[in-house]
Amino acid sequence: MFVIIVGGGRTGSHLASLLLMQGHEVRLIDNRPEILTTLHREIPTEVIFEGDGTDPQTLEAAGIQRAQVVAATTADDADNLVVASLARHQYGVRRTIGRINNPKNAWLFSKDFGVDVALNNADIMAKLIEEEMSIGDMMIMLKIRRGKYELVEEKIAPLLEQHSGKRAGAGFGICFQPEFLREGSSIRDYDTPPFTVVGAASDRDAAAVRDVFGHLPCEFKACSVRTAEMLKYACNAFHALKITFANEMGRVCQPLGIDSHDLMDLVCLDTRLNISRAYLRPGFAYGGSCLPKDLAALRHLAGQHDVTIPMLAAVPQSNEAHLDHAIATVLATGKKSVGMIGLSFKSGTDDLRESPLVVMAEHFIGKGLTLRIYDPDVNLSRLTGANRRYIEESIPHLGSLMSDDLSKIAWLIAHSRATLAVIRQNIIAALSVKAVFVALTFAGKASLWAAIAADMGASLLVIGNGLRLLRRASASK
Repeated sequence: MFVIIVGGGRTGSHLASLLLMQGHEVRLIDNRPEILTTLHREIPTEVIFEGDGTDPQTLEAAGIQRAQVVAATTADDADNLVVASLARHQYGVRRTIGRINNPKNAWLFSKDFGVDVALNNADIMAKLIEEEMSIGDMMIMLKIRRGKYELVEEKIAPLLEQHSGKRAGAGFGICFQPEFLREGSSIRDYDTPPFTVVGAASDRDAAAVRDVFGHLPCEFKACSVRTAEMLKYACNAFHALKITFANEMGRVCQPLGIDSHDLMDLVCLDTRLNISRAYLRPGFAYGGSCLPKDLAALRHLAGQHDVTIPMLAAVPQSNEAHLDHAIATVLATGKKSVGMIGLSFKSGTDDLRESPLVVMAEHFIGKGLTLRIYDPDVNLSRLTGANRRYIEESIPHLGSLMSDDLSKIAWLIAHSRATLAVIRQNIIAALSVKAVFVALTFAGKASLWAAIAADMGASLLVIGNGLRLLRRASASK
């Protein structure tokens, strides 16, 4: 079969590739230079035809007189109607297919305008539901609108319920599958993805989609619909972040005569911290004597050479905003007694310099809260030099706030009727930094903190500093 496709975007190019794999003869028409460049990397050159698909001369040069099918897949409904009308009424093509971009234009895509088959995603989904498809068989594969975040559960489900007369979760299931196809390598990316992620409201819905992607050589991961929607943003934001970081480092290196490619090659060799899961779990603000100092030094070096590094310059402000958010979250509870587990910037050290927990403690003291702190790594009598001077200037009476007994902190908070915020083990296990504010309920008494709260018949507010301190405390009980 000989097929002419007008429109070389993602839909047209993917359709051409599938038809070629099935042994059909194909001509793909487009006149956009950037699209043509991409097409030449993905499909055979002899398939591609440069020109305006709405121009009869271009269609004739592509061989429309012998075409059996013409598919108009451009992003413009008017162009698709022109192509279909020419194919049917002027050249007598037996079958024409038109893509509907705006559902409001669906009424135009009829045989009167030369369209045999109109592809309208909204109608297809509604008809699937009307035909009594079983729950899980209905799958929504949508792309979030560019520049807008629209939740499938909030926007799509009500529309489907309205038009089908069925209820989400009972009459049909909703899934969201984010695509990670790059322009220029989309076919290859589809065939060899790093993973397949599907957001589903139930295991049954996820299982139905698993059958669709089961042939792909990668791990299948199911999650909530909203997580799947946010994943696409998170991945692309991270890619943009990496590119910007590398470019800013390159600009700093340039006036210093440093080969930035050699530098980044060495950075990437560290798969323990740099190219790894390290530091990629949402938690608390960074601190310590190294990160703030070296980041400040890099910013100063860039300034000396009139190099602007907007992203790196904004990192401290973002870190401070994260700390402010944590402080505000605690203060918003309205409680007057707070227990802090950990004071140094990370476990295993007594270094209090630039620790965000010290800043947090200062705020609580300034607000008149009753504060008790547990950190077995911090011994005031052993603090020396700059570390001692820093804490004496920040919290002069720290000794009166420190406790070497976790139960004393729990007693103080419990008798002040604080709010329950017991640290769940699966959350703490995910922490790679020392401090995090946790406000989560815990079911059961397996945790030391859950047991303390239950025994006292009171609630507990805890600001945790990481897994190692809690393990140490639990082991000593």
